[in-house]
Amino acid sequence: MGIEKLIRVGHGKLAAFSQLMDALFVAGALWIVTWCYGFELRTDQSLAAFWAVALFIFFGHLCGLYHSWRGLSLRHEFGRLILVWAAVVMLLLFIAYSLKTSEQFSRRVFLTWFVITPLILIIWRGWIQIILGALRRRGFNTRMVAIAGARDLGGYLARSILDTPWMGLRPVGFYDDRRPAGLRPLVREPIEVIGNLDAMVRHAREGKIDIVYITLPMSAEKRIQALLAKLSDTTASVHLIPDFFIFDLLHASWGTIGEVPVVSISESPFYGVDGIIKRLEDMVLACVALLLVAIPLIVIAIGVKLSSPGPILFRQHRYGLRGNKIEVWKFRSMTVLENSDDVAQAKRNDPRVTRFGAFLRRTSLDELPQLFNVLQGRMSLVGPRPHAVIHNEQYRKLIDRYMLRHKVKPGITGWAQVNGWRGETDSLDKMQKRVEYDLAYIHNWSLWLDVKILFLTAFRAFNDKNAY
Repeated sequence: MGIEKLIRVGHGKLAAFSQLMDALFVAGALWIVTWCYGFELRTDQSLAAFWAVALFIFFGHLCGLYHSWRGLSLRHEFGRLILVWAAVVMLLLFIAYSLKTSEQFSRRVFLTWFVITPLILIIWRGWIQIILGALRRRGFNTRMVAIAGARDLGGYLARSILDTPWMGLRPVGFYDDRRPAGLRPLVREPIEVIGNLDAMVRHAREGKIDIVYITLPMSAEKRIQALLAKLSDTTASVHLIPDFFIFDLLHASWGTIGEVPVVSISESPFYGVDGIIKRLEDMVLACVALLLVAIPLIVIAIGVKLSSPGPILFRQHRYGLRGNKIEVWKFRSMTVLENSDDVAQAKRNDPRVTRFGAFLRRTSLDELPQLFNVLQGRMSLVGPRPHAVIHNEQYRKLIDRYMLRHKVKPGITGWAQVNGWRGETDSLDKMQKRVEYDLAYIHNWSLWLDVKILFLTAFRAFNDKNAY
């Protein structure tokens, strides 16, 4: 969760306009597709369009699709849109199946509608973002921002605002009662400390400030309470940005227990709906992949058996979800079957690797049996790569937050692997980098990110210098 996501202001008129345009495009796309295929528009199709619009706006509100567009990247915007439309399509299909009315609709019409509607919505929302960004860069529809607290977090926030002028936020300066000591980011900022907190309150009352971001340290609780009390007498929007940096909580998420807000420091992203989506993704794509590679699996199995004595599959215990031991399958690529407390990582020109096994490892074909592990629920298609148990016990003592990798299921491929951190980790720095990418994947997971990783994996499978 970046700072930009915290920078949001009210935009009721734009949200209403967005909902209206979404409704027109969703319904209009069905009507246009029906006309293009030469069918007459019937009552049942109009009813389907009505339900699609209602469900899209409903799910759109649940997923934050109509929140402020300030500070939200196009990638996140489009990701939410695709998820919302996917939910609408699945629910429409379920309703049609339950009511036994699916045969009344043209499959060509509805399949085309299902495909082109998100493309249309993405195009129009992209243009709106571009137009709004261009206007805001030129000073239209901007908000004057004050930053309370001339410290590290305030400097980071200021740079985030200045680096994204399309958000339409113009920082007027820092306000702080205390003179900063030591080297501070604000010294190198193009905006300055222009007054104390009382001056900020006065400027807010005079209408010179639209938004206040409080970036004071957590230890300044009394100062923050006093400042909030004073700002309540103004019309400025006030946002409190906790100093997550002191706990390295920048990727933490918000939640509630009853009515009590809580900050989740280390939590799996796959609870609730996201967990269902992730499991469906694994099941569907794994089944499709197994159908595509069924014959290659048989050929490889024969090759392994003929290449050297031993079983076709190599089964090794590794850590899975929540640190529980799981059995991971691979095509055997070595002359030995090491699954003890002393397992050496494969090295370049490793004498244990067979000639056929070297080919399998270089092309990642030895990992294909893990598709069955995915169907079993032990693994996921995308996630942190599972390490041997002995390596987990070794690195958990040397690398901070190492075991947080196990907040999710291990994957056949992962964000670290497609970024070049695959293969032998012959130094602690390499493993630290791999863990860094694994945690970044967990913190920033989305369906789109999984698709991107799978695509990059397929593209780089036969050209990975670290695979041996």
